[in-house]
Amino acid sequence: MLDLLQRNLVPIAALLLSVMFAWLGWQVSSAWYWPLLLTVPLLALGIYDWSQQRWTLLRNYPVAARLRWMFYDLRPFLRAYIVEDDLTGAPFPLAARNLIHERANGETDTKPFGTERHTDAATYHWFAHSIVPAEKPDDSPRVVVGNEQTAKPYAASVFNISAMSFGALSANAILSLNLGAKLGGFYHDTGEGGLSDHHLAHGGDLVWELGSGYFGARDKQGHFDPAQFADKAANDAVKMTEIKLSQGAKPGHGGLLPGAKVTAEISRVRGVPAHQDCLSPAGHSAFSTPIELLEFAAKMRELSGGKPVGLKLCIGQMHEPFALVKAMLQTGILPDFIVVDGGEGGTGAAPQELSDWVGMPLEDGLVVMRNALVGAGLKDQIRLAASGKVYSGMGLARNLAQGADWCNAARGFMFSIGCIQAQRCHLGTCPTGITTQDPTRQRGLVPAVQGPRAARFHAETLKSLARIVAAVGFEHPRDLAPHHLIHRVGPEKALPMDEIKVFLPEGILLAAPEETIYAPWWRAAQADSFRPATNLLTERARTQRSAIG
Repeated sequence: MLDLLQRNLVPIAALLLSVMFAWLGWQVSSAWYWPLLLTVPLLALGIYDWSQQRWTLLRNYPVAARLRWMFYDLRPFLRAYIVEDDLTGAPFPLAARNLIHERANGETDTKPFGTERHTDAATYHWFAHSIVPAEKPDDSPRVVVGNEQTAKPYAASVFNISAMSFGALSANAILSLNLGAKLGGFYHDTGEGGLSDHHLAHGGDLVWELGSGYFGARDKQGHFDPAQFADKAANDAVKMTEIKLSQGAKPGHGGLLPGAKVTAEISRVRGVPAHQDCLSPAGHSAFSTPIELLEFAAKMRELSGGKPVGLKLCIGQMHEPFALVKAMLQTGILPDFIVVDGGEGGTGAAPQELSDWVGMPLEDGLVVMRNALVGAGLKDQIRLAASGKVYSGMGLARNLAQGADWCNAARGFMFSIGCIQAQRCHLGTCPTGITTQDPTRQRGLVPAVQGPRAARFHAETLKSLARIVAAVGFEHPRDLAPHHLIHRVGPEKALPMDEIKVFLPEGILLAAPEETIYAPWWRAAQADSFRPATNLLTERARTQRSAIG
């Protein structure tokens, strides 16, 4: 902020000078008006630039160097709207944003003249269709969440709103999303920022997420408060609860809500001091081992009256998912679902190098978690969800074919209620009022208008999924399998996904773990610690030597 002021105060002062000298010139003689208007402010600005010592380029090139600042500030917008083609923009290309907006607005998403994608590119993939497509595919498929340890199962849509906290998002954004969830019959994950009145206003289905800060269910020391949790989890709108272990945007880092965003209302919802930075610790205080984690999950399920409880994590070290599975086998405690978050990042602003280089990408993490559950014979009792950059029917189908039971999306639903990818989420200056606590910016976001847009986006995306599922020959996406998804591995070769990635058969980790590629990680995993039990480098080297021999 200080840097912005320093860069803008001088041009503002120059503008005021120009007005003053223009007025003086007009009073003296209109002949002096334009010369004074143009030269005096520029001269004053040039003298300031030449004498200041902070910016080297400006000191050597007074006034002219300011053009660089102007174009540097405009660069993201010029690139997004003029330079980039429809398919290459990042994080989301123009084609993706347009598709979401079309579906949210109820406009046609059909296109003429065929695909613009390069079908010979290494990233191209497709579903193998059937000569006998299904006639009546389910265009609103659901998945029952809850095992024999759950008293109140929940039938979840296969497409839901991923975790976004009140505080990171504005009140009007939460109201819009929850209204969309209510109208569309899907769930809205609260994020770790607590259960606010805005989440409850429209009665949309909720998944209440608890992170390491236990916001909304914490004591004065920041530890988990069972009484607060039980009271709020009893609300009829709360259908499931979720323990956040890590998120794809910043795995292993916790989180920070800047003090400028911690209003009195957010302070009350989260149970933290107002106008102070709100820190989510990197790790949990309620547990430290896989067994303790499962015991905590069982406690949450009991306190919530038997509602499903799940885990959310970005996959990191490979032995850890297997440690969770071993703890399940040893204790008999089973979470009802696991959400795998992709390391591609999300709505949460994060240090760039964490988003770029830490955490397993969604599809890789999804397959690892799928293999851990299937290999241990637990997949039929524990649902698996995928969260990360999902916005289309194809994205849903791709994840479902590789082991997911449903998908969650955050940024896709943000686009549906008006996000333009300005990427000001962490600054509190979001121009659409979605990720800011500034009431003047929130004014533009009208929940009664944007909520139905979110519901339409959801419905049209599921129709797109249904068309793909029907083309493959099925009525429900649960029947999609890896071999239905074909991926190009070169300009002249494409393979089914099950010939590119490893998909373990049922129970093999119990019967013959040494026959799998996960043997070193399985041996290293232990139920009573997240630390590896063996030297993984030594184990992997031994496995590789055995394979060569």
